[in-house]
Amino acid sequence: MALIGRYNSLQVVKHTDFGLYLDGGADGEILLPNRYIPKDTPSEVEDWLNVFIYLDSDDKLIATTEKPKVQVGEFASLKVLEVNSIGIFLDWGLSKDLLLPYSEEKRSLQAGDYCVVHVYLDKHTRRITATARLDRYVDLRPHTYQVGQSVDLLVAESTDMGFKAIINNQHWGLIHKNEVFKFLRNGIREKGFIKELRGDGKISLSLQPVGQDAADALHQKILQLLQEKGGVLLVNDKSDPKVISDLFGVSKGNFKKAIGALYKQGQIVIHADRIEQAKG
Repeated sequence: MALIGRYNSLQVVKHTDFGLYLDGGADGEILLPNRYIPKDTPSEVEDWLNVFIYLDSDDKLIATTEKPKVQVGEFASLKVLEVNSIGIFLDWGLSKDLLLPYSEEKRSLQAGDYCVVHVYLDKHTRRITATARLDRYVDLRPHTYQVGQSVDLLVAESTDMGFKAIINNQHWGLIHKNEVFKFLRNGIREKGFIKELRGDGKISLSLQPVGQDAADALHQKILQLLQEKGGVLLVNDKSDPKVISDLFGVSKGNFKKAIGALYKQGQIVIHADRIEQAKG
């Protein structure tokens, strides 16, 4: 049986004038139309092809080599293409747009908006469907994260405390305001780190490595850049956070801690407009 809304590796069973038929197991033969067959795609009988399976406008299974922006079971930020009497239609990278029913809308949307959605398979119709009601699909299983672990984040919602983000397509986490040192918006994907696993089950996130190893790495980065720039950097603990982020990829708070530690170690001198490598 083919997995609808997912990539499948299926075998070619026959050629026709309008495309290839692939073995869909219990679902029978599935058409890969000519328009979706790249010229360099192997197409001999018994060849295996990696294709995405969905339902066409007649609710028949169809295969494509187009690459969707999201598969069933995943989250993504998608652009609204059209809003009509049927529902909200999203651009997910295929010629047939993705439906977000009005019942699955969380806020009023119009063409041109972006919306973070989860994609699921409707149990009754087998149609691939989007929902903006994310809580139903997040935190469904216990997590096994460790502090300092690198994770993939999808920023989904801004709050008074910071930004809620979906961790590894599975769990909610929060990037607190004091951890936001670069531009963020809903729908953006970022590499992040587990900062704290709280007793109430909530997860605090950081956009930069945490712990002593991260501090040591930042110290070395500052000293290396000082050496490359002749021992002087026109930046200090009063500099604009964006300047610090662009140079070192860290928050102003972590940079201040780092140069404070280097100053105490006698490795740098902090001036009103710069830092310098200490002469020893």
